[in-house]
Amino acid sequence: MTARTTPRRVLVAHPGGELYGSDRVMLESAIGFREAGWEVDAILGFDGPLAAELLAAGARVRIHGIPVLRKNLLTPTGLVRFAVESARALPALVRTIRAAKPDAVYVSTLTIPLWIIAARLCRRPVLCHVHEAETGGKAIVRRGLVAPLLLARGLVANSAFSADVASASFSRLAKRIVVVDNAVVGPTIATPPRTFVTDGLTVAYVGRLSPRKGVDLVLDAVIAANAAGERTTLSIIGSTFAGYEWYEEQLRQRAGQSGIEDRIEWIPFAADIWPILGRVDVLVVPSRLPEPFGNTAVEGVLAARPVIAADIGGLPEAVEGYRSAQLVEADSVAGIVDALLRVRTQWPRFAAAAVTDTGLADERHSPARYRAAMARELNALVRV
Repeated sequence: MTARTTPRRVLVAHPGGELYGSDRVMLESAIGFREAGWEVDAILGFDGPLAAELLAAGARVRIHGIPVLRKNLLTPTGLVRFAVESARALPALVRTIRAAKPDAVYVSTLTIPLWIIAARLCRRPVLCHVHEAETGGKAIVRRGLVAPLLLARGLVANSAFSADVASASFSRLAKRIVVVDNAVVGPTIATPPRTFVTDGLTVAYVGRLSPRKGVDLVLDAVIAANAAGERTTLSIIGSTFAGYEWYEEQLRQRAGQSGIEDRIEWIPFAADIWPILGRVDVLVVPSRLPEPFGNTAVEGVLAARPVIAADIGGLPEAVEGYRSAQLVEADSVAGIVDALLRVRTQWPRFAAAAVTDTGLADERHSPARYRAAMARELNALVRV
């Protein structure tokens, strides 16, 4: 039998082009594949800063917009509409895969199931990375979201919570899904927390501005803390998805009516968040609905900052074992206020624990560890 002399090629499909959580995870996957000797053809849903990062990692990059299964389509009617759009787009994807001639296809998120179907039609093995964990709505909708996983040869989930949610729809998936902790790249050197807090806490929210993320909860908590005599400032770092501009307008209006508008800072999404986290005291992850995991919470730990996270979805996994982290009841302004008060009144303890926790987070979410794990899963799809 003749030995293979050319590198194996993987087609990496991803719905976006930014550098939020799942975008960064996809980038680490691509780097891991490259380190394992694979050629990487990355196809993004739209152009953005992710493209430059992939090119720097040695991948080829193309833009190919296709239907993306957004949360506003997770209804019976929405799924039908999505299916019709997908049927129209499918022939172009099949042509793209046949032209690329990949040995495998890595679909970085379940929101682009059309790539799984197209790859199967082209008889290419698929590794799908599950970042979704929808628990609400009708069972038929949840099953419709998860059903494409049945066509993938390999499955990776970003948390046990995500794996359990997928398996709840189709029990046969339970034995096939491998949980791989996300790679989360921390700062080169974390800025130590303040020794003393004498002028009130500085609080940060980092992420998309949307109702499910609960940005209004942390805003109301800071307003309530100030009303109770606890001088507290807030930095809101992030941007909206298209179509959610109304939510940001509501947040700004609420801030303008609060009487503490001068203590609230608005910062657009920044690829490098470490300088921002380095000048705040605590990070709040106030998600109202279940998160599949919680990269932002891990980033707070890596930045040596106490983290307050909602006790819902995959967030408990994200902060498990960190003594500087607190879980609070989801959708609870009072819970966030109480947690902030504990941080302020017990600052030396929380600050010391935050410094210690960075080492554990560095090990658990090591990019090298993640890249090797993902390369093993990809290699398992084909004979190497």
